[in-house]
This record gives sequence, C-alpha cells and structure tokens, in this order.
Amino acid sequence: MNQPSLQATTPGSIVIVGTGITLGSHISPLSRSYIENADVVFAGVADGITELWLKEMHQDVRSFAPLYAEGKSRHQTYQQMIDLMLAEVRQGKKVVGAFYGHPGVFAYAPHKVIELARAEGYAAHMEPGISAADCLHAELGIDPGKVGCQYFETSQYMFYKRSIDPTAYLVLWQVGIAGDKSMARFATGAAYREVLVELLVQHYPLNHEVILYEAPSLPFQQARIDKLPLSALPQAEMNLKTTMVVPPATALQKNQLVLDKLAAISAREQAGQPQRAPLAQTFMPETEYQQAFITVTPTE
Repeated sequence: MNQPSLQATTPGSIVIVGTGITLGSHISPLSRSYIENADVVFAGVADGITELWLKEMHQDVRSFAPLYAEGKSRHQTYQQMIDLMLAEVRQGKKVVGAFYGHPGVFAYAPHKVIELARAEGYAAHMEPGISAADCLHAELGIDPGKVGCQYFETSQYMFYKRSIDPTAYLVLWQVGIAGDKSMARFATGAAYREVLVELLVQHYPLNHEVILYEAPSLPFQQARIDKLPLSALPQAEMNLKTTMVVPPATALQKNQLVLDKLAAISAREQAGQPQRAPLAQTFMPETEYQQAFITVTPTE
C-alpha cells in the first residue's frame, strides 16, 4: 500500500486514523496500513473487543481506556492522551493514534496532537474513518442536501445562544450528558434534559417526534432507533453514544424576492443569446431538490 510522503524537519511522525464505528468493516486500507507499519499504536476506541482487534494488527497497542474515570475531567484525560503520543514522537518513532469513528469528529485530542506535533517540526496528519454521522444518515435515511442539517454538541447548544432552523434536521450529539459543565460525568439526569426540552419547545411542539440513535459498534448488533415525543425526552434511557435527531417541524418557505431577482437575471441572459438547442454535454439541469421545492419562473 502506497502511503503519502510525510515531509518534516525532525525525525518522528504521527498519523491519527479512524477505525470507523462497526468493528472491522469501516476502517480504510490506508489506515490499516499505517497501524501495521507503526512503531507504537495508541487506541482510543469504544470497547475492549476493538482493542483486541487492533492488537491482531500490531504487537504494541496502548489503550487510552484507563485514563477515563468518573469524576475526572475529560480535559485532563485528553491532555494525558496528547502527552503520551507526543512523548513517543519526540523519541523519533512512527506513532499512530487509532480513534473510534472519524478521529476528527467531536474529538479534541486528535486535532490538538497534530497541531502540536507540526509546531515542533514533526510530520503529522489525519486519515478519516466512518463516523457515527455517516451511519446515522445511512440508517435513518436522512439526506442533508434535502432540507439541510444542523449539528450541535448538546451542552454547547444549551450554554450558548444558537439559532435553530426548524425547517431543517437538527442533530444533537452527546445528549446523554446534556448540561454537564464539569467534563467529569458520564451521564446527567432528567432535570438537565428538562432544561433542554425548554429550549427546544421554542421551535418545536412538545408532541413533535424525535429520534434517539446509537450506531452499532459490533457486526452482530442492531442500531438503536427509538422514536418518541419531545415531551418524553427527560425520562428516556441514554448513554455517551446516544444522539438525538429532531426532524423538521415546518416546511421550507420560498424567498420570493430572491427568486424574482434570479428569474430576471435568467430572462436577461436568455434575451441576449441566440436561440439554439441546449447541448447535452453542457446543459446543467436543476437538482432534484430544486425541482421538488423551488420553481423559478422568469418575470415579464
């Protein structure tokens, strides 16, 4: 497997790879090659089975799992991850950090260790993996191009004033720890999610159906897809993997002013061109979503 060359001024390198969500089936051949050819592999994955699978590819796999503990700030854990990986890079080793899902999606340590390694002159880059978002779109049949899709980390959405568009999908990540400011808890209770519901009812009715989703991490598992009214959210069972999807509550509204301006531009362009049949290789039709939701009629 040909790997991209890593240019750096200092010996030692780090590659952060994604192992994907479902064991064995989501990792790319290139990421697997980096793991197999590393000097040391660090594992930030979801379960012990995945760690054992990584150890089949490399004899020196070091788990980040012992760094987590109830009551311990995850900021401290992330800093320990970064320090451990950089220590090996500084010794001139080829280091791989193998992280669950896509290593750049809702993950602080992978981005930060690459930033710090590059600042010190080491070669560093990231290889993508299949994320929970990819699984979510596939299994729930949500095309973000249809009406749009908004992603928020749940606590950040609660802590800051964010604009919500109820005509698009809303995806709230890590809803199981909604409202946690300590970064040291693995779950928050119903009272925290009641505050979340108070925010959401500004845009959605209490009987609006939402979806709790968890992607399967093992091939024999099924995805969790639980549908419930927004009002039932505080009592629902959740964990760190739970994601909430809020489907649109209202239809798209045409921006007639803009559509009229675009139609006028189109009409002027057509008036200044000789009439001819469009060429198949140059004609660009509207997308299916434009056809489905917007019809542009030239103004007179």
